[in-house]
Amino acid sequence: MPEIEIGGIKKVALDEDGYLLRYEDWDEDVARALAKREGLKGLTTDMLDMLRFMRSYYEKYRFFPIIRAVCKNVHKPKDCITESFIDPVISWKVAGLPNLGEEMDILEFGPPD
Repeated sequence: MPEIEIGGIKKVALDEDGYLLRYEDWDEDVARALAKREGLKGLTTDMLDMLRFMRSYYEKYRFFPIIRAVCKNVHKPKDCITESFIDPVISWKVAGLPNLGEEMDILEFGPPD
């Protein structure tokens, strides 16, 4: 089972695709480590605001928020997710949200024809 080490203090378990196994393990340090693992150079305050909103939305609805809703709720332009993370799936992963498996394909490729 893969894991990441956070600041030499704690280890956090990931699934085979790099998603957190335990939702409760997420904090901003974990987000930074996940972002680095995904090839992001760092997380800005705006990016962290987006991730916190995504987590809050997920806790309430158990689904990924509409990208424009994320941007609107953190007072950013309508394409802030794609401008910041490029890939909504990466933002989902860095937010510490669960692996949705095949359902995640909708975020990457859109609904089936």
